[in-house]
Amino acid sequence: MPQMSPMWWMTLMLMFNFMVMLSISMTYFNYKVSIVMMTKIKKMNLNWKW
Repeated sequence: MPQMSPMWWMTLMLMFNFMVMLSISMTYFNYKVSIVMMTKIKKMNLNWKW
């Protein structure tokens, strides 16, 4: 494995970083959207209760 070219390690590292950033951003936005949807549903329920 150490015989591999530096370019290979660079692409591997970049791919890994990209995937980590992508997964973090996806989970963050999914979390944010779910919170917004929950608040909307709560507001709708409050309106209907009145």
